[in-house]
Amino acid sequence: MAASNPSVFLLTVNGNIEGANFPEYDNLYCKYCFVYGHDWAPTTGLEEGITQIASKSSQASHRLIWNFPLATTFKSTNPSGWPQLVVSVYGPDVFGNDVVRGYGATHIPFTPGQHTKTIPMFVPEPTWRLQKFTGWLTGRRPEYTDPKVVAQGEGREVTRVHSQGFVSVSFLIMTKDMKKMDYDTGPSGPANKPSATSGWSTEEQP
Repeated sequence: MAASNPSVFLLTVNGNIEGANFPEYDNLYCKYCFVYGHDWAPTTGLEEGITQIASKSSQASHRLIWNFPLATTFKSTNPSGWPQLVVSVYGPDVFGNDVVRGYGATHIPFTPGQHTKTIPMFVPEPTWRLQKFTGWLTGRRPEYTDPKVVAQGEGREVTRVHSQGFVSVSFLIMTKDMKKMDYDTGPSGPANKPSATSGWSTEEQP
């Protein structure tokens, strides 16, 4: 009996939001969410989450360590709108108010296997010095109403931003039925061949 052709392919995203490097700040936490196209839909796992608050340690080169797990599976009919991970980092200012310390986004790796990404972070800047002083005084800093705008790019060209900090994320990517739908995301090799029983494909990347 001939095998039926799949109508969707699956993308499984496992990994960790490992930590961050913000030299000027401490006691930070991270929110994350996924942004994806209209043809994509999550099937299992969480689409968004929030880490614990992390403090710097002299034994960790002053890095903030979260090691917060990611575990989500998506289905889609085509690669357009490939998912992105959006991260937002928050922490207290001198008055104890929670303010944004950085936004960043990265595409989920296209090839199966293990990957590590370092995401550059940025924050919106006030247009005028008076706005900057007022924001510092009141604890109301410029921030996006919806952090997902970071992944979309539309309208961001008119926003002044300031780069600060980095967030490190590790991924373990698995795909299923992409080659059956004529989508090839990686070189052919023994490690990338689908399992005879599950059809999932994974390949460790250097």
